[in-house]
Amino acid sequence: MTNTTSTLIRAVAATALVVAAASAAGAQPARYTPGPCPETPTPIPALEDAECGTLTVPENRSRPNGRTIELSVAIVAAEAAQPRPDPIVWMAGGPGDDAIVEIPLALAGQLNRDRDVIFMSQRGTYTANPSLTCPEVDRFSGDTIDMPYDGEAARRVFAKATLECRRRLTAMGVDLSAYNTIESAHDVEDLRLALGIEKWNLFGISYGTDFTLTYMRLHPEGIRAAGIDGVFPPPLAGGVAAWTSAGEGINAVFRACSEQTACRERYGDIGRTFRRLVQQYERNPKTVRVNVEGIDEPVNVMISGGMLVQWAVSPGTHIAREVPAAIDALAHGDATPIASLWAGIKLSPEGIGVLGNGLFYGVSCGEWVPYESYADVIAAGRRAFPTFPLSVHRNAPNLQFMRSNCAVWNVPPVSPAVRDVTASDIPTLVVSAQYDAQTAPSFGPLVAETLPNATVVEIPNIAHVAFGSPSLEARRCAQEIVRDYFEVLGDVDTSCIATVPPTDFVITPRR
Repeated sequence: MTNTTSTLIRAVAATALVVAAASAAGAQPARYTPGPCPETPTPIPALEDAECGTLTVPENRSRPNGRTIELSVAIVAAEAAQPRPDPIVWMAGGPGDDAIVEIPLALAGQLNRDRDVIFMSQRGTYTANPSLTCPEVDRFSGDTIDMPYDGEAARRVFAKATLECRRRLTAMGVDLSAYNTIESAHDVEDLRLALGIEKWNLFGISYGTDFTLTYMRLHPEGIRAAGIDGVFPPPLAGGVAAWTSAGEGINAVFRACSEQTACRERYGDIGRTFRRLVQQYERNPKTVRVNVEGIDEPVNVMISGGMLVQWAVSPGTHIAREVPAAIDALAHGDATPIASLWAGIKLSPEGIGVLGNGLFYGVSCGEWVPYESYADVIAAGRRAFPTFPLSVHRNAPNLQFMRSNCAVWNVPPVSPAVRDVTASDIPTLVVSAQYDAQTAPSFGPLVAETLPNATVVEIPNIAHVAFGSPSLEARRCAQEIVRDYFEVLGDVDTSCIATVPPTDFVITPRR
């Protein structure tokens, strides 16, 4: 590493000193200490050559003499022989994903082509100390796979797991109210000050876009440019946003099928079929037995309306080419394609104990639930899918039983300022995806309304987070645009969008 960031870190390491910075919110100073790279759920080769350390910050900045927490930091060197002086900071998704764990995603897109890339674990995530993971919560999906998705039995299991985690973390002395986007934004600014960086760039994905926009609003002085991919607008994040996104993303897949002759002639109005099946299986859930790789005995999977909606959002839109065929199979009595994929994901052990659930609940319960009513969420569900029953509308996709779980988590609302619109002239690349059912494609142009120097891009025929899309052509295009944007800012070439191929929908023989 040859730029100013790495020079500073080597100097600190050589003299065994601690770099201190005035805390962004006026509490006790933050401290950066060079040290070994953190352990991750699976090995990350890039950490072998990275410069690492920890940032020590106040857990709760409103309590100046309270306890401190440690956030892992890793700086991956630029590939260029003469890197640009302003690094890129990776703002992870979730809420609850660890930036350190997402290093392979960033490097797969060569984000470090011309600049060092800085990764810091957001408070409460896997490599932070404390790490607010909840294996008992992570097991919920597998434990309830044979129950109606939005039924009372599943709600009780989820609430019990949430309570168990809450009790365990509070017994450790954790202040659960301190894990939110505002505190995390101050952490990032503390890192900039501690490393002595005058200007840097931000790149956020998914929830990391909410995080990025919040940081831009609170600490604009140190930002040269920003990129956001899969946009969560701070004023909308929550159940309303989830239903809006589901409606836009799922229906975009159905429209794409209808626009292709082979798909339309084989499957007809596949959106209408899907809506009918959601109603049918919500009224009369059905249990099917499927084989799952790695599990000796077949497992029971319950198909319900709520489950079908969540399946269509994720993983469905990410495997859009298979969606019409799977829905058609279910319409003809074969639930295996949907149930097998669902079970494989929900019963996988890979995600147990990795997500920072404490941060997820801190954000959803402190920043979302207090600022939207139950009626707001239901109304958003009705706008997206008017024919779905109330039992489905109560649970926004990806936020199953959020309100009842938040009653158990019991943290106070974060300041209403967390939901403020970000108005900024910082150059910002805004990337959306046509099939995004998790952060609606319309959210990109929405946030750009108050970002006069924004460049807005939509990548066609792919789902959430274009930078990491499974579509090779789409992923290459998004990554190229992002890399080049930090070089040229508003003059970036987006012509590669025209090369992204249409979705190659699976066409099965007629039944």
